[in-house]
Amino acid sequence: MQPSDLSQIRTLSSPTVRPDGADVVFVVTRPDVDGNRYRSSLWRLDLTEKGSTPRRLTRSSYDSSPVYSPDGAWIAFVRGSKGGPGQVHVMPASGGDAWALTDQPLGAGSPVWSPDSSSIVYAARVPEEGRYGTDEDIKPDNEAPRLIEHAQYLADGLGYRLDRPSKLWLVELPSPEDRDNGGDGLGDDVDDVPDSVQLTTGGGDDRGAAFIDGGRRVAFVASRDGRGAWRPDTLVSDVCSVDLRGKGFRRHTDGTRSVGSIHVSPDGEVFVVSNDLGPSRQDFIAQEPVVHRLDRKTPLTDAQTDQLACAPVVLPGGRVVAAFEHRGDTVVRTVPEGKSAKGASGTVLLDGNVSVTALAGAGEGAAATVVAVAGTRTSYSELFVGPAEGPLTARTDFARHLEQEPIEPEELDAISGDGYPVHGWLFRPPRSRSRKTRPQLHPVVLMIHGGPYTQYSGNLFDEAQVLARAGYAVVMGNPRGGSGYGAEHGRVLRHAIGTVDVADLMALLDHALALPGLDADRVGVQGGSYGGLMTTWLVAHSDRFSGAISERAVNAWDSFAGTSDIGWFFGDEYSGAYQVEQSPLTWADNITTPTLVIHSERDFRCPLEQGQRLFARLKRNGVPTKLLIFPGEGHELSRSGQPRHRVQRFEHILAWWDEHLR
Repeated sequence: MQPSDLSQIRTLSSPTVRPDGADVVFVVTRPDVDGNRYRSSLWRLDLTEKGSTPRRLTRSSYDSSPVYSPDGAWIAFVRGSKGGPGQVHVMPASGGDAWALTDQPLGAGSPVWSPDSSSIVYAARVPEEGRYGTDEDIKPDNEAPRLIEHAQYLADGLGYRLDRPSKLWLVELPSPEDRDNGGDGLGDDVDDVPDSVQLTTGGGDDRGAAFIDGGRRVAFVASRDGRGAWRPDTLVSDVCSVDLRGKGFRRHTDGTRSVGSIHVSPDGEVFVVSNDLGPSRQDFIAQEPVVHRLDRKTPLTDAQTDQLACAPVVLPGGRVVAAFEHRGDTVVRTVPEGKSAKGASGTVLLDGNVSVTALAGAGEGAAATVVAVAGTRTSYSELFVGPAEGPLTARTDFARHLEQEPIEPEELDAISGDGYPVHGWLFRPPRSRSRKTRPQLHPVVLMIHGGPYTQYSGNLFDEAQVLARAGYAVVMGNPRGGSGYGAEHGRVLRHAIGTVDVADLMALLDHALALPGLDADRVGVQGGSYGGLMTTWLVAHSDRFSGAISERAVNAWDSFAGTSDIGWFFGDEYSGAYQVEQSPLTWADNITTPTLVIHSERDFRCPLEQGQRLFARLKRNGVPTKLLIFPGEGHELSRSGQPRHRVQRFEHILAWWDEHLR
């Protein structure tokens, strides 16, 4: 894979199954490097015909978030434009023109259908008057100053958040009579947009809407007290609800946990995904969310062993299907209910070398269908489909767009210094076609994931493919602190950064270097976010690396606390009283390794100053270093940044390794 091959990648997302299980609609997205944008459209796969292939449903390049109406007659989705925000649209499920239902100034999204398919609740940010273009005469640089009172005032990928909170709105659809008569129900002009009713007000974000109580109320996730007042600067969030007029506020949970999402079965049963925050209401590390009914506290999943990979799906009768991380892969299985549910395995629908990113389902009993979006060893994203009792099998082949056969990894199992097992992968460069008999030794790059509570996979990953195709052996794995190996595996890093995680990474690297074909004298290290922290840490405590790339890193916990969107709590939980000792910048004067520092101007998760401080220290000390800054990008540059910037990033990375590892 070359950097320019990014345009070959197809990513699937947001599957929605027709209520009768006849088909699934989903989003296909690809980076358009030449146009420097992402193209996304809706596709449909017929599930009634064996061997059917997916067909493109919409011709726009900015469509996302499809949702079937409960009666199966309509598809709501979000349509954007090249220069404007996305708005909620609706189209007949049989096909035809789409109608805009919203014209919110900052865009609208997350559409949710009422049980009778008569209305939609959606989320939209409400800008403060005089900001964000609400007054054409006031440009961004001329806006009034912001008087900040709360710690949670920034969000990566968004910017300032307190003056544009996300609120919920209700919009009515055409009447059944109008639908039967073939009309659009939106007035004489199909471009007319119906009026929406704002259901929630006040400060803070309201998200994750769901209709409950037979469609008479709208539930949502928010940080509010029992009377409905916004609770700023807290990780606690609850299930709240209002009626269809936006009145009669209720809080359905007890104000002690962090609610992630609400899920309602087609027959009205309500399930919640939430996690414990400990006595401090801030202890989030490896506190894995569990699935439970809204009206019961007993969890259906185990917080110690079940790490959710994505949101679960709830089928009629309260049948829950969920995807769980496991040793770098994902297992999709049913979630049993009852006294023996905790720790029970359920029926496995999909496992093996898959990385599941989304689930959907529909239908009743034996006719129920489950759909999973998953990457594999040879594909970035495919649809897996099957009955609710399994198995799920691949029904698409979007990997056909890849011009080169992906490089598959070797699995690694190492032992850390204290006897702890460390799991990972080695991606070797493809074999040379040269007739030379002398075995080739490949330079090595140790790649470290972010998080730290996440996991690497051996499945198709553009970072590993680009480096391996360029001739570098890539070692990557899951040291302690990550997910997928149990909560204890992740929680052990609390107040212990730079200890067991370092030991695990070095054990994995040493294990790989003992294998044939790898050059132990040419080893580099790179990582982003927490992986960037580890990269800086390793070169400050070792001279074994020939080069390093520290990207979007946390390098100093003191300034991180005052500049990051999560700085007000994240460093306290991970480093506690050891923030000086566990800041890589504390040890930066020991660095002699040539180091490339990569950062983005609008990174509010690990702000630019984190990279600038490291670069300045290295430059002062005469260490070979460069600072690569991407304008207009945030923390997610490598995953969802401008396609042209993603290509340029790869080119700079390859140039750095070419200079220091060749």
